[in-house]
Amino acid sequence: MQAIVETLFDTVYLISVITIGILMIRKSKGNRQFTMFGIMAVLLGSGDAFHLVPRALALCTTGLENFTVPLGLGKWITSVTMTVFYVVLYHIWRERYQIKGHSAATAAVYGLAGLRIILCMMSQNNWLSASAPLSWGIYRNIPFALMGILIIVLFYKSAKENNDKSFRFMWLTIFLSFVFYIPVVLWADVIPMIGMLMIPKTCAYVWTVVIGYNAMKKEIV
Repeated sequence: MQAIVETLFDTVYLISVITIGILMIRKSKGNRQFTMFGIMAVLLGSGDAFHLVPRALALCTTGLENFTVPLGLGKWITSVTMTVFYVVLYHIWRERYQIKGHSAATAAVYGLAGLRIILCMMSQNNWLSASAPLSWGIYRNIPFALMGILIIVLFYKSAKENNDKSFRFMWLTIFLSFVFYIPVVLWADVIPMIGMLMIPKTCAYVWTVVIGYNAMKKEIV
């Protein structure tokens, strides 16, 4: 039952975000903000596919324990693409609100993203092993969480200051994605059912993409 439900959910998710991303790229009419949003959505779906497709194959065939290497490699790739996702989202914030300067925020985002990617590349993560250490899962997610907090604050303040109704919940989608993601990092290996939180986390990302798509439909004539 888990295999069927999870595979259907992941299939709908991947097709939806990639399709919306492609539509945004094609229909943005050169609007830099929405073109970046489309690229971000395609990156989100494509990156997650590296982990979700092997997982679906594992669940529907011989089990997760027989797909350790593809699942680990997929998780590794997804960790990097999600980091880039937030860098692109930061630039969407700058473009939408016509932000000039803020070099400290830019340095922080790129510094945290760079640190996160470096930590993801360290051999100590044991990505391709069934016994990946929890400690390195925590290390690599510290800069990721800090980057997320920064972007949450930026979107919250800017949407409020500009009375931006289209993006008024953007900060909340990011916040929820981390609320559901952090327990998975910390406790999923001990309590497997906690892994189910990846479903609402995924829904939060879909919400993020839908916000951008709806804003484009309103603002691009």
